[in-house]
Amino acid sequence: MVSSIPSLAISLLILSTTGFLPLSVYGTGGFSVDLIHRDSPRSPLSDSSSTPSSRLKAAAERSFSRANYFRNAMQQNNPSFFASSPSASDNIYSGITENSSEYLMSFYVGSPAKEVLAIADTGSDLIWIQCKPCKECYPQTTPLFDPQASSTYKVISCKADSCLTQSRESCSHESECEYNYAYGDGSFVDGFLSTETLSFDSTGGRRVQVPSTVFGCTHHSNGTFSDGSGIVGLGGGQLSLIRQLGSSIQSKFSYCLPPLSQSSATSRLNFGSSAVVSGSSSITTPLIPGNPDTFYFLHLDQISVDGQGSVLVNPSMQASVNAHQGNIIIDSGTPLTFLDNETLQSVANKVASSVSFPKVTDPNGIFSLCFDVSGSGDDAKLPDITFHFSGGAPVVLHEDSTFVEVAKNTVCLALLSSDMDGIGVNIFGNIAQQNFHIGYDLSAMQLTIAPADCANM
Repeated sequence: MVSSIPSLAISLLILSTTGFLPLSVYGTGGFSVDLIHRDSPRSPLSDSSSTPSSRLKAAAERSFSRANYFRNAMQQNNPSFFASSPSASDNIYSGITENSSEYLMSFYVGSPAKEVLAIADTGSDLIWIQCKPCKECYPQTTPLFDPQASSTYKVISCKADSCLTQSRESCSHESECEYNYAYGDGSFVDGFLSTETLSFDSTGGRRVQVPSTVFGCTHHSNGTFSDGSGIVGLGGGQLSLIRQLGSSIQSKFSYCLPPLSQSSATSRLNFGSSAVVSGSSSITTPLIPGNPDTFYFLHLDQISVDGQGSVLVNPSMQASVNAHQGNIIIDSGTPLTFLDNETLQSVANKVASSVSFPKVTDPNGIFSLCFDVSGSGDDAKLPDITFHFSGGAPVVLHEDSTFVEVAKNTVCLALLSSDMDGIGVNIFGNIAQQNFHIGYDLSAMQLTIAPADCANM
């Protein structure tokens, strides 16, 4: 969103409702909520007939869709992050396409509170859900939110700062702020920008209320989505949940993602004091401002392969990502990691030199370097790969974060070329982020990463 517009104010009043705490008095502003991976048994998207191979193939498809979204958004070169779509010329552009979500979260909207399940997305800003009345809305498992039944719902005026963050604000006949949110596949949702009380069930056992949160109340959608009731934007723009919570959470959030093989394990999304990442093994690297400000840019200096030395990241990628020398996006919504082809091939060559297993072809045609590990038993040793971020910040990735089993006895290096299909964007994906506690400090503009047993945090 436009950087000159002041942060949105949130009224954090002391509420008298029994059993609820406003965020401003909830300890020191720290709380945590559960994240549900799309393939978890707790997810409505879980498919009992799927196999590890089919899930991996689907994850690759979502990765390419997500990477294309990042490319298209950055090609707009618009700090307001608004772009044209087939359906409207004043749309907000989003990275979520049909069935593309990675993590879901449950929260409550309104007074009385109604539970919704939505996509938690670090690549989007606006929070939105489907609302009554809804024309041609996609089906969802929970009832549509009825704004008329909530005593705390209020539509935002076209003159409000939060409406003016849109590059081309649209007004109803009653001077109410309208929005249209476009998707990577041409689908869209539109409705009214509004304020409402959001509530979160903290893992500490209390419900945290956040009054006057700006969100989108969607009354029309064109597309078929089954991921949830909407989106919770966790990006860096002004309308994201993180920016709206602001000083009440010290502008900090974090998450810890268990390995995908532990499908029943719970991931955590943390806010405020609960999001502090520390310890002797933690590293810190700058979050680099970029366009659009929704995305979280880092600078990757080099990649080293255990016992084989280092590879400098192709310097040409610096200019292609953004003008501030960030050359990779960290994103929880992209499963696989993308590197420019020159860097990827150099890393793959070093990996191949350090592995004694026979090379084989990926049966799915996704990855370029695969090995036949049959006969190795439990002694299959694959090298650690270290990503060295700016500021002397090495992140050591063990084999579970850099290799995937694509078929029985076949493992592949889980890196993709960002030069494929003209993507041109490096992305540090969520498989590489497994078993790391990753903290974002938007006030200090720093990212802190520490190894962790995320299933037991």
